[in-house]
Amino acid sequence: MLKNLKLSLFVLSICILAPFFYKAGAAENAPAGSQIGCANLQELSAEYFKDNRYNKFVEFLGKDKDKLDAGCISYYQALSRYKQLKYLEENQLWDAYFADGNTYREQILENAKKAIAETDTSSPLRPKSRLLLWQFYRDQQNTYEDPGLNELTADLKAYAEAANEPGLIKDIADTLLASDEKSGARAIYKLYVVKLASGDISDSGLKEVGAEFYKNGNLELSESVYDIYIERVSKKLTPEQLTPELFEIAGLFVYKPAGLYDMAYAERVYAMIEGLGQENSFNQDAIYLRALNLEKLMDYKSAAKFYSQLVELYPDTKHFDEAVYKLAMINAYALADIKKAKEYFEKLILKTDASSQVISSFYQLGLLAQWEADLPKAKDYYETLLKSAGDKYAESASQAKDRLKEIEDNKELSYNLKVFMDAVLKNENTPVELGSSELKASSFILEKGQKVMVSALANMPESGCNQVQLQYLWSGNLGGALPLATESGFEGSYSDAGTKEINMVVLSPGGITDIAFALVDVYDTTMNSADL
Repeated sequence: MLKNLKLSLFVLSICILAPFFYKAGAAENAPAGSQIGCANLQELSAEYFKDNRYNKFVEFLGKDKDKLDAGCISYYQALSRYKQLKYLEENQLWDAYFADGNTYREQILENAKKAIAETDTSSPLRPKSRLLLWQFYRDQQNTYEDPGLNELTADLKAYAEAANEPGLIKDIADTLLASDEKSGARAIYKLYVVKLASGDISDSGLKEVGAEFYKNGNLELSESVYDIYIERVSKKLTPEQLTPELFEIAGLFVYKPAGLYDMAYAERVYAMIEGLGQENSFNQDAIYLRALNLEKLMDYKSAAKFYSQLVELYPDTKHFDEAVYKLAMINAYALADIKKAKEYFEKLILKTDASSQVISSFYQLGLLAQWEADLPKAKDYYETLLKSAGDKYAESASQAKDRLKEIEDNKELSYNLKVFMDAVLKNENTPVELGSSELKASSFILEKGQKVMVSALANMPESGCNQVQLQYLWSGNLGGALPLATESGFEGSYSDAGTKEINMVVLSPGGITDIAFALVDVYDTTMNSADL
């Protein structure tokens, strides 16, 4: 009996360990004529690649071709050489890279193209091979990258129609997104979602899938799911029934101080509500959120439209001072309409309650007067600010004192600030387009004392072979930071609540190339989209 028990345990251990023996090398010794499936080959490749045994795997693939599907051989030969080339690059093994790199590149192209020719659109190897070719072209900065992406999308579309398993489609979209190919990823995510939605999934189930992808941080896929969901339910619901659904979805993607957002997508959903003829369904909170979202998107003209709508329809809104102040700032520094800007600033300084936006309006009126060389008026505004601020609003008071000192010392405005205002407000020359530079912040909505990182991504002017030396002229309220002209970013923090302006001018040897302007909102406590 003991002998039988030992034998049973031995047999059981063999059954348990058999898959591991297979992965480690049983496939290499498969009997002649037996087929090794592509799924097995995928597992086997992972074992070889884990130890960087690329040459050994290529040798195995060419050893007994009768055991393997031709398309599998070609694809995995191409994949092996691609991974080997990346391994040599990443580990800077330059001797092997330069000795064998050209051979590997030729093998990648030859075998990936063979795999495509040897498979039909129902085979997962075909889109996998297309993806590998696209990655290769992208790495090599080959002009065939864009056509390669189109061919990949076309083959995936055919695969989606022929195959039942949509997982590969999602995996390829994930790869494109990780490679920062957002538009291509979005198109393929759409295929995935269409495939998913073509099954038996309910409307509510589809909505839950969108919410789950959002929660997991995959905005592209979440948006694709919501697009299909909206398309579905719009055929069943009246505009009045659909509108709350759209508000709920837009609310996920609007700008917020923390968490996930896609401002452009949120605005697209808001526009759908308008397209349904449901403009009147926007209450004051919805109008404010839309205006704020557009402002952070730096679509200032559209943001001004909705801030204006907010104060006209809801003059008692809790956002009144902020909305009017932002209307003034946008008109002044984004739309270059000084007259309209002054009207909004003057509306605020007539208020008896001195909010942060009221105090900042005194400063901005003084600044515009100083820039227009009306120094007595500028001085009057600055001095009124200091009286009204008392021991509050230290940052605005400090700015006013700096400007007063310039007036008293008979000096011009601070150089960076003057260059910005000249570039934005003067109409003698063709103005530089505001916002062609990308101004980013770790957050545009902060609590007092919270550190913020601000950086600029400037569009480089054409320069032939020489690298253009750029200067960044920062001005406005930078949260105590004093960045040098060579620095494309800074770190600051704000001690006072209110709306803070950040201005930037990019200079090249040929003059001004870009201008950027952004508003940062500082609150006593962190706010989220539900509180705004």
